[in-house]
Amino acid sequence: MSTIERETRETTIRVTVLREGGEITVDTTVPFLDHMLLTWARYAGVGLSLHARGDLRHHLIEDVAIALGAALKGAIPATAARYGHRVIPMDEALVECAIDVGGRYFYEGPIPSTLYDHFMRSFAEHSGSTLHLMVLRGTDRHHIVEGAFKALGLAIRDAMVDSGAVFSTKGSVSLRHGTAAKGDAKGDAKGDAPGHATGEQRAADGDPTLGTPSGRGRPGGRR
Repeated sequence: MSTIERETRETTIRVTVLREGGEITVDTTVPFLDHMLLTWARYAGVGLSLHARGDLRHHLIEDVAIALGAALKGAIPATAARYGHRVIPMDEALVECAIDVGGRYFYEGPIPSTLYDHFMRSFAEHSGSTLHLMVLRGTDRHHIVEGAFKALGLAIRDAMVDSGAVFSTKGSVSLRHGTAAKGDAKGDAKGDAPGHATGEQRAADGDPTLGTPSGRGRPGGRR
């Protein structure tokens, strides 16, 4: 079991991930996000308890991704299979996901929603994952985003299997952390970091649930 509590001036989030599976409860006040997280957890085969509150929708969605990624990272066994790859059809949409949960962050997208493309990028960063999402076909953004969450869930289900071996030429890596500088832990300063999409860039273009169609996914964002 891995639990993360994250609080800033903008959001308050508590999330628990159980690798062995279990009850799934999600309450973020954003119905589409709730639906995506419930879907993700079922497809990933994990137990999930997530409660989140925030001031603005785009702050809440991104910070949920940060907390969920961190909680998942804590649940990954040292001898995980690491790699997962799935392709999901959803009506006219076809979405492919490949992931490595071995601790190296990289994200390559995009999916056609600024809000949820940024969710995927933040999730990859804070789970320490290399994540590639490819939209092979599709015109309905709802179907594409939901297909991406389903493909991600199934890929993570495969990647988290305890293989009994460390899949790295480095073997097990041990890190010792010193005391963080005061104020560094939460990174809740106001303003946008380099590469962090602004609220105006995320403003909806006819679909407030998904935000604007996204550009190419790049590293960056809130901590």
